[in-house]
Amino acid sequence: MTLRMESEPRAEVGSTATIEAHDSAVRLGGRVVWEHLDVSVATGEFVAVLGPNGAGKSTLVNAVLGLVPLSTGTLSVLGAAPGEHNADIGYLPQRRSFDAGLRVRGVDVVRLGLDGDKWGVPWPGRAQHRQAQRRVEEVIGLVGADAYADRPVGEVSGGEQQRILIAQALVRRPQLLLLDEPLDSLDLPNQAAVAALVGRICHTEGVTVVMVAHDVNPILPYLDHVVYLGQGGAVSGAPAGVITSETLTRLFGTPIEVLHASDGRLVVVGQPEPPAYHVDRHTH
Repeated sequence: MTLRMESEPRAEVGSTATIEAHDSAVRLGGRVVWEHLDVSVATGEFVAVLGPNGAGKSTLVNAVLGLVPLSTGTLSVLGAAPGEHNADIGYLPQRRSFDAGLRVRGVDVVRLGLDGDKWGVPWPGRAQHRQAQRRVEEVIGLVGADAYADRPVGEVSGGEQQRILIAQALVRRPQLLLLDEPLDSLDLPNQAAVAALVGRICHTEGVTVVMVAHDVNPILPYLDHVVYLGQGGAVSGAPAGVITSETLTRLFGTPIEVLHASDGRLVVVGQPEPPAYHVDRHTH
């Protein structure tokens, strides 16, 4: 798959590139996942990575984290090689469920984002401990989880669990937030609430956000750019210029029609498996 991604950042977004790739490629098991990748994500942007299963969305996230090596080309993250500045990256992997009987509190899950790499041993010194506690309380308030953060995380709803996990990813004040399908398995109200939360964090906290998603609609009002991966390569740019009938038809090599619903949502009609992209996957 050949990917060519070029986009201009919005004027109000920082001009420094948080992620920048030039002619990069990843091959796994002898298969080309993507190649000739050219992409630039400016500081402070909210970017969605879209596309069907197998297009390489999660592979792109793993390459940014330094977990998957490039076969060719270059990729810089926060001005260095992938993996060198992971301490400045908040990462939320694909949805994981908590057992209903898990007694660990939400606040403890968030605290693991600070000292989990120390096996949960608190930072030495009373002043450092107080500082860490204040930061945990701060991010819990930021995501609106104060009401249930002291409850066992297995007892709260899926949307509330996702807020706790976002707080965990934010607790070290990252410059870059990578979210791999954080809205998956959530109902529409929770999708909208979590999307609004991430959009606010991006634009008020100055955090660059790269989110892998199947459905662009919940995050559409908050996006600066989208990267759409498909069988024919990739396109990148403002949502209105990328998610169009003409562009997606060219990308997939088959007729695709993008419809605009009366409520502003996008519905993609065509093959392959287009309804999975931008319609509610929980509606029957």
